[in-house]
Amino acid sequence: MIGRIKGILIEKQPPQLLVDVNGVGYEVDASMNTYYQLPELNKEVTLYTHLVVREDIHQLFGFYDKRERSMFRTLIKVNGVGPKMALAILSGMEVAEFVRCVQDNDTKGLVKLPGVGKKTAERLIIEMRDKLKDFDAEPSQPGELPKVITPQTNSNQVVVDAESALIALGYKPQEASKAISKIDVASLSSEEVIRMALKNMVN
Repeated sequence: MIGRIKGILIEKQPPQLLVDVNGVGYEVDASMNTYYQLPELNKEVTLYTHLVVREDIHQLFGFYDKRERSMFRTLIKVNGVGPKMALAILSGMEVAEFVRCVQDNDTKGLVKLPGVGKKTAERLIIEMRDKLKDFDAEPSQPGELPKVITPQTNSNQVVVDAESALIALGYKPQEASKAISKIDVASLSSEEVIRMALKNMVN
């Protein structure tokens, strides 16, 4: 099991990253909450990771703190919730917000996430309720990763990158396009556009 990697961030196309660790490039899928905390390219980054091994693929998921990784590991144990859905949940909500949804039986909040229907939301609440003893509703405190927003001036490319990220997280193209169309993307980075679009879709 690869539990942590530390290296140079050489590529980032949300939600995927490429981290160079002593000459070996690790492809990592990261939640958007982690993505917002990333440093600039060619800077050092530390990620807590979870390796999913299947017959056809080995997929590495990265998180900026152990708390988010722990929630990911708890989510994928729920019947019907795979790594992609777990990553989408942690991209649309912070850990504290998800905890509150479960504690408050808020199915309406959960069904706004991609791939989460009413039955899945109800299952999440039932199965996760007793698994949240080690979590609270307090916001996560970022660990070693500084939050750095890289300015982008090409609005068209920002929109394309943001739409691609939302689709990769499980949103339908029409949903992604509609959410982004409500945002004034001028002078915004793709990370900022994604954050605002996700907020609009889950609120």
